[in-house]
Amino acid sequence: MLLLHLVTVRGVRRAWGLLENQKVSHLCRAAHTAPRLEYKPIKKVLVANRGEIAIRVFRACTELGIRTVAVYSEQDTGQMHRQKADEAYLIGKGLPPVAAYLHIPDIIRVAKANKVDAIHPGYGFLSERADFALACEDAGVRFIGPAPEVVRKMGDKVEARAIAIRAGVPVVPGTDAPIASLQEAQDFAKTYGYPIIFKAAYGGGGRGMRVVKDYEELEENYKRAYSEALSAFGNGALFVEKFIERPRHIEVQILGDKYGNVIHLYERDCSIQRRHQKVVEIAPAANLDPALRKRLTTDAVNLAKEVGYENAGTVEFLVDKNSNHYFIEVNSRLQVEHTVTEEVTDVDLVHAQLRVCEGRSLPELGLWQDKISVSGCAIQCRVTTEDPARGFQPDTGRLEVFRSAEGMGIRLDSASAFQGAVISPHYDSLLVKVIASGKDLLSAAAKMNRALVEFRVRGVKTNIPFLQNVLTNEQFLHGTVDTQFIDENPNLFNLKPVQNRAQKLLYYLGHIMVNGPTTPIPVKTKPSSIDPVVPLVPLDKPPAGFRDVLLREGPEGFARAVRAHKGLLLMDTTFRDAHQSLLATRVRTIDLKRIAPFVAHNFSNLYSLENWGGATFDVAMRFLYECPWRRLQELRTLLPNVPFQMLLRGANAVGYTNYPDNAVFKFCEVAKENGMDIFRVFDSLNYLPNMLLGMEAAGAAGGVVEAAISYTGDVSDPMRQKYSLEYYLNLADELVKAGTHILAIKDMAGLLKPEASRQLVSALRDRFPDVPIHVHTHDTAGAGVAAMLACAEAGANVVDVAVDSMAGMTSQPSMGAIVACTKGTELDTGISLEKVFDYSEYWEVARGLYAPFDCTATMKSGNADVYENEIPGGQYTNLHFQAHSMGLGNKFKEVKKAYTEANKLLGDLIKVTPSSKIVGDLAQFMVQNSLTRVEVEERADELSFPLSVVEFLQGHIGIPYGGFPEPFRSKVLKSLPRVEGRPGASLSPLDFEALEEQLRQAHGNDITPEDVMSAAMYPKVFQDFKEFTSTFGPVDCLNTRLFLDGPKIAEEFEVELERGKTLHIKALALGDLNKAGQREVFFELNGQLRSVLVKDTVAMKEMHFHPKAQKGVRGQVGAPMPGKVLEVKVKEGQRVEKGQPLCVLTAMKMETVVNSPLSGTIAKVHVTLDTSLEGDDLILEITE
Repeated sequence: MLLLHLVTVRGVRRAWGLLENQKVSHLCRAAHTAPRLEYKPIKKVLVANRGEIAIRVFRACTELGIRTVAVYSEQDTGQMHRQKADEAYLIGKGLPPVAAYLHIPDIIRVAKANKVDAIHPGYGFLSERADFALACEDAGVRFIGPAPEVVRKMGDKVEARAIAIRAGVPVVPGTDAPIASLQEAQDFAKTYGYPIIFKAAYGGGGRGMRVVKDYEELEENYKRAYSEALSAFGNGALFVEKFIERPRHIEVQILGDKYGNVIHLYERDCSIQRRHQKVVEIAPAANLDPALRKRLTTDAVNLAKEVGYENAGTVEFLVDKNSNHYFIEVNSRLQVEHTVTEEVTDVDLVHAQLRVCEGRSLPELGLWQDKISVSGCAIQCRVTTEDPARGFQPDTGRLEVFRSAEGMGIRLDSASAFQGAVISPHYDSLLVKVIASGKDLLSAAAKMNRALVEFRVRGVKTNIPFLQNVLTNEQFLHGTVDTQFIDENPNLFNLKPVQNRAQKLLYYLGHIMVNGPTTPIPVKTKPSSIDPVVPLVPLDKPPAGFRDVLLREGPEGFARAVRAHKGLLLMDTTFRDAHQSLLATRVRTIDLKRIAPFVAHNFSNLYSLENWGGATFDVAMRFLYECPWRRLQELRTLLPNVPFQMLLRGANAVGYTNYPDNAVFKFCEVAKENGMDIFRVFDSLNYLPNMLLGMEAAGAAGGVVEAAISYTGDVSDPMRQKYSLEYYLNLADELVKAGTHILAIKDMAGLLKPEASRQLVSALRDRFPDVPIHVHTHDTAGAGVAAMLACAEAGANVVDVAVDSMAGMTSQPSMGAIVACTKGTELDTGISLEKVFDYSEYWEVARGLYAPFDCTATMKSGNADVYENEIPGGQYTNLHFQAHSMGLGNKFKEVKKAYTEANKLLGDLIKVTPSSKIVGDLAQFMVQNSLTRVEVEERADELSFPLSVVEFLQGHIGIPYGGFPEPFRSKVLKSLPRVEGRPGASLSPLDFEALEEQLRQAHGNDITPEDVMSAAMYPKVFQDFKEFTSTFGPVDCLNTRLFLDGPKIAEEFEVELERGKTLHIKALALGDLNKAGQREVFFELNGQLRSVLVKDTVAMKEMHFHPKAQKGVRGQVGAPMPGKVLEVKVKEGQRVEKGQPLCVLTAMKMETVVNSPLSGTIAKVHVTLDTSLEGDDLILEITE
């Protein structure tokens, strides 16, 4: 680290400092004998500024009985500062937003026209412009600040530097005058070395300030610094200094009068900065050596006296690690952070400014140096509308919610921070200044942290989470911070996500009210308005069940207990396969949770509850916007005594494709950790290698392995011998050898007739007398109850049922029927029929909530033709919906016939997801193109088949029993590659750590192991799910009718976010369409008015809007923040490299360079100079 040595000899400086102190003391004593100037009281003050500083001055004026005048730009008509003044006048009509406040003639005109006595410049804008101070003087209006010549000298950083040297104050090496060219900057860097820093010669606040670390950065930073300075201060002049690394930034508050009196009000530590703009300020500076404090304050006063300083100002210093201090600049104005000085010294600086301007002396105001002391500690945090997670990029928009803090030790200085306020890109991003006072740094920090926790700001991003991290940082609380504090503490950016649940839910409800349901609705039927009533549930713990056996004795002991059980055991599919078959898998967690305690208390003797896996996994995220893992966790808590069962698609886990082996193993491990017990492992082709992998993964996770043989054909029909009894027995042999705990028959189409059931189960029982047998079927043909009773009589231990109101048709056989038919026999289930009725009543009403998805909307009964077409239950329902939605409802018979023909074309497959989908895709392809089986076979080499069919024939899901159909396969594939053996065997292991890091970068640090598995199974679905919940919040908290249909106007309802946190909401009104294609939707939330702006998607199609960059599409470059295009650096057809600057955006007086994310060619540029952009608006497209 390079620090240039101080040339002043310390001993000489100490002697000089002593003499100067004596001189200061003499001058203070002589103040009353100095010639008196005329005292001119101020009656009216104009503030040539906006925002919180204007309001701060107005308040001081009001306290002193002075009338106030505000000025405002055309863009600021709704700003609070104009409402806080006694009078307000428009300036800069037709000018850009910032230029309006820099238009001196207009400001002087307003002042003279309205008999203003004095103008307060605030900070920024014209506050350090000597020409403005002179213009006030020439107009006969007092300037509340130093004399114009002093403003000029202090505003010229080079001249201020010379004055400091003349006053004996140490300075940083730098240019003697503003540089005139890039070459001068290069020459300076060659002399003093890097790093160097550009600074605006006529302003501060970080504008026009750029650090250059090496030669490659010099030119670009020079241009940006010049442009920023010109935009912010009307003059782009720059000077260059050696950049002191790791300094503390300490500034001293000074106050002078017209009689030569100058005092200091001690120091502030402003070291916590980003982009050279202060973020947190502290008074007094922590851990500052008293001797250094004395040198700093003495030098500040001496410098002010050297130039004849009057009014309030700040002398800024850098302090290096050796406690050497260097003068930086004088801010000849009130500082943003003046507040902390006021809190610890009890001096109102604005009062003092006004009184000094009137002609009062400091002694007259009671401001003697020996009377000024520091009491306690004060911290100021600048709450800004910036996103720390995106490099503090400014955010704009409407404040949908604003709730501030209050209480002992808290002061707020704000302007237009209120619900409904619009944050524009035209001005500084400061929203509110929060000042906390306490007896010491720790107590002040505690108060500040508490205050920030109380804030609720919704609609725009803020830096509050970042500030909270600063306030709890150990170095901040107990050490010494320097200007590298933020850069060297990356943990400050581990931001706690802002939940914003209530406002997001209002936005979702508003979106539904404006645009309709977000989930696809098969039929135009409204959900029922009646909520189901949960039967009474005891408050005590539920009785012990089979899960207690599993936890106590493990999978092997559990299997023995099942086999030894007297009577028939049932698995309830109501929580999964029943609603998958009848209600398009749309049943939501909230309705499952409500009835779960009743099931736990009254059905504890169930073999298991099927509630997870299969299609429910992706549908939860894709259409219900719920986390499937959270469903599992919550149901596990409510149902601790009944084993859970899931459907595991062998090597496909819960997906429709192949995964690396380690992904399947990891999935089973995480599922077991979250409460899953029994893994029913199957393969859509009964392909043994795929099944064995799934069994091994489930077993390794500690789960109960239930290997399931997918059933098709008819073992009782001697004419159908591809899938013969011998086939099933041989396959069962392999599964039992592989160590399955339970042997299952998965009859997904409901093809098991009673006679076939007896033959199959009897043969299995004879072959495997000690292995429990579990049979699953569907009731599409209506013979399900008879078939399951036949299975039980033949030796099956478990059969699948659904509660009565969710049974029949394409679902499972009726629970009540099985319970009633076995009651009093050896197969008695031990389940109360009365409780089944209560359970069924709940689901009968709940089913009405899902009317838009109910298969009975188009299908009024089951059909025995399933014995011919062999369509699985869930698919039967889906195909029926699809046929009706495509206008083919009258041709569903043809679709079913085509399904039969497609199955034969593909070689007579086992049909269960995903193989059933392949057959279905081919069937619909045939119907849509009016193709017969013969025509498909003949034209197989020229037809464009569905991708699922092609990939099946390639071997992507395994090898079907009996092999692939030839020559059909060869004609379709031609030269396409074929997969040999188990598809997943050749896949490289999934890197979970890399995936987790990728997810953290995309969605923040709140990523769980369960999220990683969801992304591994369904990358795109998970990404869409996270983006949806980021926008709309936890919609799983809403009841089902509200989720699907939204509230009615004037409807009142409650939403429980979590235990003890309930929202009371009332929908009030729906607004008219605005120019942006939005409607404002009004609500009452917990008694307070809230509103959200919702884009009307229908209206938007008729209106032109700038396109958005699509996330995940490489080459689409979006705006990283709202702003205006300052410069376009490329053109269409130009070759660019990764990292090359593409364009420059400006917002809130800060410029940002947008760099290319990849190498390629510019395909299209969507912006021009001065184009106004919102966040993520498309800038340009790059092709690789």
